[in-house]
Amino acid sequence: MNWQLPRLAPGEDFPPASQALPALSPFPGLLAAGGALDADTLERAYRRGIFPWFSPGEPILWWSTDPRMVLRPEQLRVTRSLRQSARRFSRNPAMRLRIDTAFSSVMQQCGAQRADSGTWITPDMLNAYSALHARGLAHSLELWEGDKLLAGLYGVCLGRMFYGESMFTTVADGSKTLLMALCGLCLREGIALIDCQQQTDYLAQMGAAPIARETFLQHVAETTSLPAVQGWQYDESTFLTDCARWL
Repeated sequence: MNWQLPRLAPGEDFPPASQALPALSPFPGLLAAGGALDADTLERAYRRGIFPWFSPGEPILWWSTDPRMVLRPEQLRVTRSLRQSARRFSRNPAMRLRIDTAFSSVMQQCGAQRADSGTWITPDMLNAYSALHARGLAHSLELWEGDKLLAGLYGVCLGRMFYGESMFTTVADGSKTLLMALCGLCLREGIALIDCQQQTDYLAQMGAAPIARETFLQHVAETTSLPAVQGWQYDESTFLTDCARWL
């Protein structure tokens, strides 16, 4: 079977997400190649349920997977060991939960932890998402011990829709604790879905599940037009309040 992949010029609009390559193709969910990797294009892509993912040396590749892996914040699975770790972090006076104080460093650490297996977090990707962060549309959650960054996650938030991108940790349960904090923040701010993009065993273990792309795109259309989250800040009392259901 012959599948034609659209080649985009910089600034050219995306084709409908429904035109992504089907499940029986070599690259299910692949929508287009080319275009530009900048803040304007990223914002336009996310508002349509599209995300970039490609390795160094490849053209810019744009995806819209079907089904789409999502995490409903209230369905986060918190194990006993994660609960114990989160409590231990919250009791340590040297530990701090922060938001948006080291966005670029979080992205760089996410890329560094995946360097052996290949990473899509190229310098161009870092620059594009940093520009989106400067607009207040991309955010990082961070776990610090003193002046040392122990764990982080980052993603894009448009209206009341959060798109998770990547996370890293140097301590047991560090990134999972941040995911718990993100889920608590989402519940507080009326964010009903966290986009996880693709299906993995790890995400399934944390409570994520696939939904049909059509359902996902309808949710994106409804939530990205809502007022933006204003309170991108965090402290220990916020964490304890947001995550009380799991602790």
